[in-house]
Amino acid sequence: MAKTKNERRAKIKRRIRGRLSGTTERPRLTVFRSNSDIYVQLIDDLKGHTLVSASSKDKEFASSKTNKVEQSKAVGKLVADRAKSAGIVSVVFDRNGYLYHGRVKAVAEGAREEGLTF
Repeated sequence: MAKTKNERRAKIKRRIRGRLSGTTERPRLTVFRSNSDIYVQLIDDLKGHTLVSASSKDKEFASSKTNKVEQSKAVGKLVADRAKSAGIVSVVFDRNGYLYHGRVKAVAEGAREEGLTF
C-alpha cells in the first residue's frame, strides 16, 4: 500500500534527526514549510530551547508582495542576522524531511549569504 505524503516525510524526518543534533555552540537550523508560509528556528537540542526564530509571518514581511521562494530567501537572511546578533555563526541544517529544493534551498542560500556556516 502506498504511503501518504506525510507518512513518507515523517519517515525521512526520523532518519535525518537520528543523525543530527544541535548544541549551544552549533544549534540546529530547522525549516517548516506550509502551503503559504515558511518558518525557521535555531534549536539547542541539549537544553530543548529555541534560540532564534523567524518566519514569513513576521512584521518585516507584512507588506511585501514577493513570491514564496524570494520570501524564503529573505527569511533565511533574517534568521542569519538574528543568529549573528545572538553570537551564533555555525549551525547544522535540518531540512525536516523536505527535499533540498525550492523554498528549503532558498532559506539555506539566504542564511549562507548573511554569514551562517553549515
